[in-house]
Amino acid sequence: MRTLNRVLRKPVGSIALAVLGLVALVAIASLFWLPQDPNHATGNVWLSPSSAHWLGTDGSGRDIASRLIAGSRVSFGVALGTGALASIIGFVLALLGGLGRRPVREVVAVGIDVLVAFPTTLLAIMLTAVFGSGIPIVIAALGIAFGVSMGRVLRAEFRQVSGADFVVAAQVSGLSRTRILFRHLIPSVLPVYIVQVTWIMGTAVLAEASLSYLGFGAPKDIPSWGGMLASTQRFVSIYPETVVWPGLAITITVLAFFLFGDQLRDALDTRDPVDETTEVPR
Repeated sequence: MRTLNRVLRKPVGSIALAVLGLVALVAIASLFWLPQDPNHATGNVWLSPSSAHWLGTDGSGRDIASRLIAGSRVSFGVALGTGALASIIGFVLALLGGLGRRPVREVVAVGIDVLVAFPTTLLAIMLTAVFGSGIPIVIAALGIAFGVSMGRVLRAEFRQVSGADFVVAAQVSGLSRTRILFRHLIPSVLPVYIVQVTWIMGTAVLAEASLSYLGFGAPKDIPSWGGMLASTQRFVSIYPETVVWPGLAITITVLAFFLFGDQLRDALDTRDPVDETTEVPR
């Protein structure tokens, strides 16, 4: 709670959290209500914004506002699912690679290096080519890829903290490995862990939009922001406003995740700032 108050003290943190809260509310509300059927083609193509169609219609006569609202649940759902899966995978890999026995650490290190070599988008495309496109496949692909990256970061944190003086003192005092893990190691890496999750969720929104744009993300019958960009890209020079709305939604959501993660990192950083006016002894 104290950390959240630190984040909210700064306008950037407050605005980022408000944007994320708004996107979450819109995504939840879209499950129960939409202005119109997002997949219904009215036949009235490229209509200008009006009371009937808040943001107009696209080249198929579908309501842009309804598709934009419906697409929020895809992007936010992928962000939540990817963040949850990546956090579990990353935490397990970090524990095994940072605190496990030497053979386990070596196997995990090699496995992480091999998996990190695969780009996230390429891994997702490979999985969708084998198992078919769909939101669960996208979440699985992104969760595995980002989880491995998180595991590499947290593994280094665990190994660094495990050699700290307070951990060595706890070992000398006779505390069990389990108690040291939950009392000293996990709380020490928790700030890095939380910040990594926020950055992964933001990147997942962008990755899902990229995959949907390429045709490997959400199915065509499920509205998504990336799919909206793909369906209107041919007419961008004639009707640029149809591309602006999903592009803005992606940009603002991803930026909000990144800014919130950045502010959260600063709030969790308890190190004293260095006084640059103090002369360093030589």
